[in-house]
Amino acid sequence: MATEQELSDFLKSVEKRAFKRSLYHVRDEEAALDIVQDSMMKLAEHYGDKPPAELPMLFQRILSNCTLDWFRRQKTRRALFSNLSDFESDDDAGDFDLLGSFNGDLDTRETESAEDVTRRTQVFHQIEAEIAALPTRQREAFLLRYWEEMDVSETAAAMGCSEGSVKTHCSRAIQALSRALKAKGFLPP
Repeated sequence: MATEQELSDFLKSVEKRAFKRSLYHVRDEEAALDIVQDSMMKLAEHYGDKPPAELPMLFQRILSNCTLDWFRRQKTRRALFSNLSDFESDDDAGDFDLLGSFNGDLDTRETESAEDVTRRTQVFHQIEAEIAALPTRQREAFLLRYWEEMDVSETAAAMGCSEGSVKTHCSRAIQALSRALKAKGFLPP
């Protein structure tokens, strides 16, 4: 059974990635923060007594369900209300900075030119934009597999689908990202 400290350490370790994943899905920072907070609360309330090894899979499943619930609520609001501007965020710029959340082990500021830093920043922004443009299930599979580093069976469990579906979604996402980035002039090294 997970101790209170183990649960706390786990939640701290996943909060930034969970926020980024939610932000890719809902494209609204406040909603993404709410989804992550709700997911963490549900994990702590309902599954805090589970063994620490089970927490990652449980949390990913809860996060997926909370995201789907958010989309369902949005769909209901659209059906009930004709003026969505009352419910949508005014700040939908999507200016979350991938580099700000990246914790590299190596400080390259002294060895890297300003041009290299700018080029790398532009590449990250292009990649973020292309990931955000993927269809929902492809984006979810891609982020779980390559951002969260889950294997195929863990991703399938978190998404509530078959392993074959995960492989298909990931393959399509990679192909779409590859085409889009090549079209923008980004070629693999």
